[in-house]
Amino acid sequence: MTSRYLRYQSPTRNRRGFFPGVFGLVNGLATAGVLTAEQAEFRRVHNAWYEATVTDPSTVDATVYDRALNPGAAAWFKESATDVIHRVDGYLAILAAHGVPCVLVRSNDPGRVVYEDEHQVVVVPHP
Repeated sequence: MTSRYLRYQSPTRNRRGFFPGVFGLVNGLATAGVLTAEQAEFRRVHNAWYEATVTDPSTVDATVYDRALNPGAAAWFKESATDVIHRVDGYLAILAAHGVPCVLVRSNDPGRVVYEDEHQVVVVPHP
């Protein structure tokens, strides 16, 4: 049986108690200045593609990631969004090259949906 939603994330919680997603993990490496020139270029090109292709939920509803209203809200890909999911492999390769673990989590019911579009849902995890 396949899951309807999937998320690539750290297997460990960050200091705020959340599991950072694949893009946040790679962006963290960029902020730390540890990406190679090729990795930085991959990130630049593919981040631009995602920004042009996938809606940033907070531009539709500013409260989506509000910590008080939607504690722990996280984006999950819809399994049907194969056009956006297949590009994650390059991000995973960057993480692997830096020894940063990232796992694939699948679920049919990851939480209370607070945003949805053709590619993703943002959910507040079940308690």
